[in-house]
Order: sequence, then C-alpha cells, then structure tokens
Amino acid sequence: MNRPAAIVTGASRGIGRAIALELAGLGYDLVISHLDVDAYGRPYEDAGEKTKADAIAAGVDCVVMRADIADEDDRRKLVTMARRTFGRCDMLVNNAGVAPSERVDMLEMSQESYDRVMRINLKGPFFLTQAVGNWMIEQRGEDDGRQFRIVNISSISAYTSSPARAEYCLSKAGVSMMTRLFADRLAEFGVGVFEIRPGIIATDMTATVKDKYDGLIADGLTPIKRWGQASDVARAVGAIAEGRLDFSTGQVINVDGGFHLRRL
Repeated sequence: MNRPAAIVTGASRGIGRAIALELAGLGYDLVISHLDVDAYGRPYEDAGEKTKADAIAAGVDCVVMRADIADEDDRRKLVTMARRTFGRCDMLVNNAGVAPSERVDMLEMSQESYDRVMRINLKGPFFLTQAVGNWMIEQRGEDDGRQFRIVNISSISAYTSSPARAEYCLSKAGVSMMTRLFADRLAEFGVGVFEIRPGIIATDMTATVKDKYDGLIADGLTPIKRWGQASDVARAVGAIAEGRLDFSTGQVINVDGGFHLRRL
C-alpha cells in the first residue's frame, strides 16, 4: 500500500510491455491489461503473463487482466481490479491501440474498419480516463500529498497524413485533443496529463513495413538515423512517473528521432 500503483493498457508486448517494466523498475505496482493479440489480431500465447512475471521479478506486485479497452464492461472490471488489489491508482497509461486490419485507400475505407479503430484507439481510452480521472479526484480528497498522472500514447500520425490508414490518423489526432481536454479539466485537482508521440518504433505493428522505413530512415526521414525502440518510449513515461514534468501538464513529448522538426 506504500508503493504507487499504475494501470497500463496493452501491456503484453511492444511499447506497453516496455512501459510496464519501466514503471516496475521505478517501484510501481501494476495492473496491466492486454488481449494477447498483436495489432492485426494474430494471437500471442501467455504474453501478458510474461510481462507480469518480469514485473514481479523487479520487486513489485502485478496483476494482469485480459480486457478489450473498447468494451465498457471490461473497462469497469479493469478499474475494479485496481481498486480491489491496490486500493489506489497514481498513474494511468493509455497505450492499447490497433492499426487498421488492412491498409486501404481512404476513398475505399469501410465503416467497419473506421468504427473498430476509433473504438479501441479513442473511445476506449477516453472513457477509461474519465473513470480513472474521477477516481483520482476521489483519492486526492483522501490524501492531498500524492501526485497523479495520466499518459496517452499517440503517434506522429496525429499530424502526419497517411491516406491508406486514415482511420488510424484520425484516432491519434483525437488522442491529442483528448490529452489537452483532460489536462485542462483535471489540473485543478493536481492530475497531470501528458501525450507521448512515438515516431517509427520497431514493434509488431511496424514489422510489415520494415523495408519501407529502413529505406526512408537511411535517406534522412529522421535526423537520428535509426529505428526507435519501445524502451525509448518507456523512458519518456518513466520521466513523467518520476515527477520530472509535474509543472508541464498538457505537454507533448515527441519520441520520434527528430521527425517533428520537418526539415527542408
């Protein structure tokens, strides 16, 4: 009960797993959620349990739940699990997200694909943040000395056009505005809200376009000529978790090798 606790969604693999283990290393107890599938729906066995075991090995407590962040009942169960297990939530990391099942020109994109991506990438995180934000306000009333933080993982796609995956770009642009809105609304309660905007990160989601981005990076797409790693994103979350940015609510942290510089 003396350790801070965090909820991390989509924590079985990739960026989410790296974030969970970064927080474990900083002494956070964890509630992690996952669906044990990659961004394209392909199943992974026991990935969530592996993250859990590694977090426990780091010296903290961790519970894991298979949850669809887009589902209202699953979101409620996730918050209930955190309440019952740790009785507190000092940090929420909205990491769970998906790419379109198939890259399709936006002139031919289906409503089904749009709805799926927006439900998981934007609607789910919004209402989870609403629930956890209200809980943090409740906790603030019980203990005014604690710090509360919410981190949303967006993407350079929040402002970069990709007409073959328009629904993904729209969802991440929505996450950016969601960050601003919650940062504004929750500031009076001492809850900091941040957006981390990863660039080209080596994950399962980008594995199918590796050759394309290998060439673009080599040709100077980013000033730092390498792929980003999940650990790069995790360290940015760690800086927030340590309280290094507590006067910077609403801030966007670009973890993109300098892509946002938009060089000529």
